[in-house]
Amino acid sequence: MEFSQRQLHVSATGAELCLRHEPAVGEARGAVHILHGLAEHGERYASFARTLSEAGFHVYAHDHRGHGYTVAPGAPAGVFDTGGHGVEVVLNDVASVQDKIAAEHPDLPLVLFGHSMGGIIAMTYCLRFPDRLSAAAIWNANLTTEPLFHAGKLVIAWERFRLGSDVPSVLMPKLTFGAWAKAVKNRRTEFDWLSRDPAIVDAYIADPLCGWPASVGMWADLFRLVSAGTDVASASDAARRLPYNLVGGGADPSTAFGKNVKAQAERMRKAGFSDVTLEIHPDFRHETLNEMGREVAVEALLGWLRAKLPARAA
Repeated sequence: MEFSQRQLHVSATGAELCLRHEPAVGEARGAVHILHGLAEHGERYASFARTLSEAGFHVYAHDHRGHGYTVAPGAPAGVFDTGGHGVEVVLNDVASVQDKIAAEHPDLPLVLFGHSMGGIIAMTYCLRFPDRLSAAAIWNANLTTEPLFHAGKLVIAWERFRLGSDVPSVLMPKLTFGAWAKAVKNRRTEFDWLSRDPAIVDAYIADPLCGWPASVGMWADLFRLVSAGTDVASASDAARRLPYNLVGGGADPSTAFGKNVKAQAERMRKAGFSDVTLEIHPDFRHETLNEMGREVAVEALLGWLRAKLPARAA
């Protein structure tokens, strides 16, 4: 399945973003902006987008810098920005897409949905620009402050010193994708940690736009985004008032089997975030949207959206 529309959107940063759109079926009740994960692209969310559109949502999904079909200055494959401003330009690309959404649908509430790396970006975006949003769904995002996170930052600092920023990391794929693969018993492939559905895993492996090694600089930017996304104690009142939907998998090694998702929800609640919904699906691995039984998770999300974004009065 593919998005029904695909276009080029020139961001204020100069990036030529590959932007996909699935129009709402019938009367629209809102818009959803999807942020994809690391080493993948927006087209993988086409089925999810179709479900959302049939529920009355306009859906948009762009390829981040260094991913998919997006082309940007200083952002070859696997790199956010060779100039050292990766976090800022990625967030500004998100804002630029939302400027377009707001121009096309000025009266509709906007929901930000992020998976994995996209969830980390989304969380940071919510803390910086909460007034742009009506709600946010943060799924399968490894927002952690655990010792392994700090060890990873040291590894990247060492690689940056030895190798530079704009070359693929040698160690991080082993410490992340490789370690997560080993955590799955009786695995068939090195990407079984993504999903129990073999068709999904095989499609990911066969996709030339998936599974590539990120640069040292991109990993460094991800660590900065995680630090920003877990710094909820300093959040504004507007960020604390947003409704958040946090979802994880109890069999997802990338989030310590859902523990890091729970920890982020607890951090937010302790910091005074007033509307945090948490759901951990016990048997799900990393890609909730591509797991066996994903219909349950998607239906729960639709129920949450209906509750947080009531239908407009006639």
